[in-house]
Amino acid sequence: MYIFRQETDLAAYDSFIEENGGQYIQCSRWEKVKTTWKCRFFSGFENEKRVFAILVMERVLPAAGKIWYGSGGAVCDYENTELLKQFTEFIKKEIKKNGVTAFIMDPPVSLRINGEKQEKGKEVHDILVSMGYELNTNIENYTYKQPVQLFIPLKENGESLSPEKILKKCDKGVRYSIRIGEQRGLIARSFTIEDIEKNPKIMEDFMGVMRDTSERDSFVERNGDYCTKLLKEFEGVSDLKLVYYSKALDKKLQNERLLKKEEALSQLEGAHEKKARQLNETISSVDKQTEHFEKRLAEAEEFTDEDEICVAGGLSIYYAGMGSCLFGGTRNVIRNNTRSSHYLNYLRLCESIKRGCNIHDLGYIIVKTPEATEDGTLGELEAQDNFKGIFDFKKSFSADYHEFIGEYILVGNKMKYYAYSTLMPKAKKAKIALIKKLR
Repeated sequence: MYIFRQETDLAAYDSFIEENGGQYIQCSRWEKVKTTWKCRFFSGFENEKRVFAILVMERVLPAAGKIWYGSGGAVCDYENTELLKQFTEFIKKEIKKNGVTAFIMDPPVSLRINGEKQEKGKEVHDILVSMGYELNTNIENYTYKQPVQLFIPLKENGESLSPEKILKKCDKGVRYSIRIGEQRGLIARSFTIEDIEKNPKIMEDFMGVMRDTSERDSFVERNGDYCTKLLKEFEGVSDLKLVYYSKALDKKLQNERLLKKEEALSQLEGAHEKKARQLNETISSVDKQTEHFEKRLAEAEEFTDEDEICVAGGLSIYYAGMGSCLFGGTRNVIRNNTRSSHYLNYLRLCESIKRGCNIHDLGYIIVKTPEATEDGTLGELEAQDNFKGIFDFKKSFSADYHEFIGEYILVGNKMKYYAYSTLMPKAKKAKIALIKKLR
């Protein structure tokens, strides 16, 4: 017999989340970030031993009433059918008592990894459906995130892998871009909330990157303080990493390359065949790098040598053994010439290893709406057209492609849930169409 109750000891709750591989979106700090939601914390106990924890967020929507969302699903043993059954009975009573339209959660269980079916995912799906949960196949109407993420395992047989070993698994282009990143005048820096509070330009640089990446600055910063709030509430386990391009440094490095070429030319005459071949390879390499250098200078001609141009940035949280890439992107300035996105993501990966994480989460991609299969689970997931490029980019880091079993819903009020799932999305699309027309 399991006992479920609303949590009062949030320190013990958070300890359970961290010790059992939870996510940052399941801990009590998340309440201070998602302030537009009302949060409840529930724990399950077996003989007073905590065996279950879930953060449930509440939002009241016009015409749809209260929506409850189990952020990131529950932290528990999903193979324990009796535990899931008794929690479901508990939460059904809670949503009835509180007049909740629907309770939604997305269990962190993989249905497929790199296309390979996972038995546990199918078993959990069957358990949830048998208890009255409905699988949401409407990807566009997902509450929080898509059921697809790309993870890089950082440990093998319990031992942390070295950055070099992980790099060997990456695509050739990634390895090359990272290896010569510093030779292109790139400088990487990490910032904490204290740094940003002292120098607001740091956040301005990051938002400039996000604006150039995909006009996502309004989504990323939201009410104007979302990123700073994340860094503040997750102080100690978060950082903002920025990559700058320095023309002065690039010119210095180029002068060193040219000296290397001059030295090779001076040794070429009279050199034996093998030595001559090596010298010619050096000369050819410098000439190739010079061509790229001149292109960089042309692209960055509006900037002075003293300027440091922020060309890439990413915000990460390292929590409960997982390094999570929340936001990231690159500017259009000398974007292809420096490959700063490869350089940045490798540095974020190194940070996860340094902090002892088990997994590096490159983040989700948005997929096309799938069909439910004959067994009721989600069908094959395919990246939306505008996400295929970012999907290929993330896969080039040798990431494992996890397709989660999806988002599951317990409906409390059918009429209001219809308004939430069907009428509201239509109204939202009509509003966006009207705004575009008026523009």
